[in-house]
Amino acid sequence: MAQKVATAGGLVVVDKAGGMTSHDVVARMRRLARTRRVGHGGTLDPMATGVLIVGVEKATRLLTYVIGSTKEYRATIRLGQATVTDDAEGEIVSTVDASAVTDGDVHAGLEPLRGEILQVPSAVSAIKVNGVRSYHRVRSGEEVALQARPVTVARLDVLAVRRSSGWVDVDVDVACSSGTYIRALARDLGATLGVGGHLTALRRTAVGAFTLAEAATLEELAEREDPVTMPLPAAADRCFPRRDADEVEARTLSHGGSLAPVGIAEPYAVFAPDGTVLAIVREKDGRARPEIVLVP
Repeated sequence: MAQKVATAGGLVVVDKAGGMTSHDVVARMRRLARTRRVGHGGTLDPMATGVLIVGVEKATRLLTYVIGSTKEYRATIRLGQATVTDDAEGEIVSTVDASAVTDGDVHAGLEPLRGEILQVPSAVSAIKVNGVRSYHRVRSGEEVALQARPVTVARLDVLAVRRSSGWVDVDVDVACSSGTYIRALARDLGATLGVGGHLTALRRTAVGAFTLAEAATLEELAEREDPVTMPLPAAADRCFPRRDADEVEARTLSHGGSLAPVGIAEPYAVFAPDGTVLAIVREKDGRARPEIVLVP
């Protein structure tokens, strides 16, 4: 195998394995890419698997935009047991025979969890309460009551309902806004049906336009000479509308200057004539001003 060298940077769509934290993935990518400038776009719990977007070098600056993208998941909700963490990693706090719960009950219980809703995040989450993460407070014995937050659940479809030993397992397909807790959906469905519920499996299938179809495991990335699968220009072209600058505009933008607007309402990537991505720009007050300058 050829000698590996430090990568020029870009985005990587990682298929995260279960049992790893998102920080574990970042630590491994730092070794593979031979740089400490690595970050991720949207935490996945250790139990969860699937799509985790990782930025390397200058592409870490694109993660701010990636984090807000719609997320998609396949999940399994177990009705009949509640846990302290609302997922399978936590201690079981109640067990109720859920065998009387019908398929119709499941569908009816899911209905109020669709659309624009107010969701109370799981107490064992990374949300900070007076500067301390909620999960630290819970694990130290505190009672934590987080405030409900608006989220959007665009899709919450039942794929299968399976029954065994007094509990009911419900496989669901979810598309939701950033900040939605899938384990809170499991908790709330169980509470609505009066039997308790928690998440037993979670796989993120997409972040925005990035899907499992293009994801690679860390083991697969370790076999590559360069683990970055999407160099910075391709990543910017994929994540944003594109504007091509002439030489004068490229020189202006590379020094932090603004350009004349072209009527694009959302942030967009501006490219130099040689294909270099120069900046992420937003049009405001009659000018196209850089939010992020990516050169030199």
